[in-house]
Amino acid sequence: MVFSSIIFIFFFLPVVLLAFHILPDKLRFSFLLISSLFFYFYGESFLIWVMLTTTFIDYCCGIMIVNGFKKNQSLRLPEGGSRTKSQKIWLAVSIISNLGLLGYFKYFNFFGENIIRVLDNLGISHLQLDGLINVSLPLGISFYTFQSMSYTIDVYRGHVSANRNLVNFGTFVTMFPQLIAGPIVRYSDVEDQMKNHRIYTDDFVAGIKRFITGLAKKVIIANTLAQVADHIFSLPSSELSIGIAWIGILSYTLQLYYDFSGYSCMAIGLGKMIGFRFPENFNFPYISRSITEFWQRWHITLSTWFRDYLYIPLGGSRKGDLITYRNLFVVFVTCGLWHGASWNYLIWGLSHGVFMILEKVPALQRLSRLPRFFQHIYMLLAFNLTLVIFRVETIPGAILFLKALLGFAPIPTNWNTIRELMQNNILLIFVVAVLFSTPAAKNSINYFKKTFSRYNYGLQLSYLLILSALFILSAMSLASGTYNPFIYFRF
Repeated sequence: MVFSSIIFIFFFLPVVLLAFHILPDKLRFSFLLISSLFFYFYGESFLIWVMLTTTFIDYCCGIMIVNGFKKNQSLRLPEGGSRTKSQKIWLAVSIISNLGLLGYFKYFNFFGENIIRVLDNLGISHLQLDGLINVSLPLGISFYTFQSMSYTIDVYRGHVSANRNLVNFGTFVTMFPQLIAGPIVRYSDVEDQMKNHRIYTDDFVAGIKRFITGLAKKVIIANTLAQVADHIFSLPSSELSIGIAWIGILSYTLQLYYDFSGYSCMAIGLGKMIGFRFPENFNFPYISRSITEFWQRWHITLSTWFRDYLYIPLGGSRKGDLITYRNLFVVFVTCGLWHGASWNYLIWGLSHGVFMILEKVPALQRLSRLPRFFQHIYMLLAFNLTLVIFRVETIPGAILFLKALLGFAPIPTNWNTIRELMQNNILLIFVVAVLFSTPAAKNSINYFKKTFSRYNYGLQLSYLLILSALFILSAMSLASGTYNPFIYFRF
């Protein structure tokens, strides 16, 4: 079940919200846990056991780290204090079990396929290992594994208290708004909210507005551009011209942003409807002037996760340039593999790591003195060229697409073909997508509100009418069965 579906919007969500708000406070988390498990089971069936196993192991490890099964035992360790061998062992159990499950379900097929390929090249393919390569990938495993694992690490560090209540902890891990596509919510983000849970009318209303905004971003913009991008990326290389290739990658660039940020918007909105404030995940990443800045604005909860739990523990930037470069390399190779178990994701992550390293090399830091326009063009070129590797699953296919982008296309651009692809409705969506990917539209709206503040009632009414229209258009699109891909399904 995904947010952008009729069954979620008109059946699951209304029932859950109604029941959640009329139940007594002491039953709300239990109901939310059951609802979230049903939400996940609806799409993944018995693979839900993976998430339940992760949840139970980390629940137990968190308590064991603080020795919390004893009565009157403090559930929070002092920050920066020494840790016993037992505490280190229980942290290791949590990390190894999480990474073990993630590694098996996400990477077993990848490594198995490559081992078979090596054996074939060595002429010993008679072992017939092909039948072993059939492990199903549980939906959202990368998200809930990182989320649950960060809890035990923070308990060990003394950043949060261990949670003795299995229902509450299970609710934190499985909460359906952020379960399958983020943002990656840490326990420290919601610890106080779970202890002092409150639902405010203003937050609920704001949550509805945020959900509709995210739904429109996903259904109206991302799904429309997905048709163009998927069509172009499915073309044989002999039909790619430089113009067609650039339309394809720019459409995919915008599709990816509005698909993922749309889901994050919906998740944040849903969180507000049930009394939780989740962290923001995007901050206009396409206005960045470097790849370094881009990762401060894109998928922020993942970037900060890698920073706090991998980059800084490796030494961060505190031990000299060479160690810093090594740490960036490790982080972005890991980031690439987190996104998917294939060579193209590994190379994509590696390429972003190379750009991050180059931007820190003293001799190249003069580039930051260039006019803002050129810095921005550099970032967009670097991002789009590397995004080809992310989008095209085979390396030879990515190379052919990159050659077309760089002007080595086998055929000249046919403007009639471009007009057929970019019909008026798609061109309008494309322009709107570009506009709203920058702060320009938001700043204009804020300026308009400030200038005409005396007409606040009329402005609010106009805003509600626009939101209503967006919701109706999105619902009509979903009901008609239009193209509705879920990019982050594989993650």
